[in-house]
Amino acid sequence: MPALYVMIPAALLIVAIAVYIFFWAVDSGQYDDLEGPAHSILFDDQDPKHHAALDQAEPRKPDDSGAPPHA
Repeated sequence: MPALYVMIPAALLIVAIAVYIFFWAVDSGQYDDLEGPAHSILFDDQDPKHHAALDQAEPRKPDDSGAPPHA
């Protein structure tokens, strides 16, 4: 029984510290944007030396040879 006199205040102290840390994290913006970083890895950075995307975006002029364009 005397152990309860020590364990209950210790448990309340641990809960109070956990609640304080949770509210500090919310106030400091830890939970503001959960999806942005996950989606940011899907987009490439704009690299001026990378011409493949520019070649696909620009319409090509038709050839006089009549051959289909290569994929």
